[in-house]
Amino acid sequence: MVLPSTMLHIYRNLIAALDRMVPARLQNTWNHPAGPKTVFFWAPTCKWGLVIAGLGDLTRPAEKLSTSQSAALAVTGTIWSRYCLVITPINYYLMSVNMFVALTGMYQLSRIWNYNKKQKEAAGK
Repeated sequence: MVLPSTMLHIYRNLIAALDRMVPARLQNTWNHPAGPKTVFFWAPTCKWGLVIAGLGDLTRPAEKLSTSQSAALAVTGTIWSRYCLVITPINYYLMSVNMFVALTGMYQLSRIWNYNKKQKEAAGK
């Protein structure tokens, strides 16, 4: 088992080595409070996986989509997009991924709604 202090030591040494390699013109981004040295960068980067999964569902038939899952993505994406603008530091990168999560959820909900509407129309004829 690796001790947390050992992991911290490895992380600090890695960052110190990378600090020397980052070009001067990128130092502001590199050292930003929500930059690549922080969880405020890596959490949204990993969250893009939700957007990619949502885009992958665009080819899935509407009858196989989950209304609750799509609604959850739409609502949480909307809530967290707003939250990203009131936290310190303001994290526009996190806001952008949350906006895309919300948009993919809303789009999937519209596909489900249109499918259900067409099913009701077909049953009524």
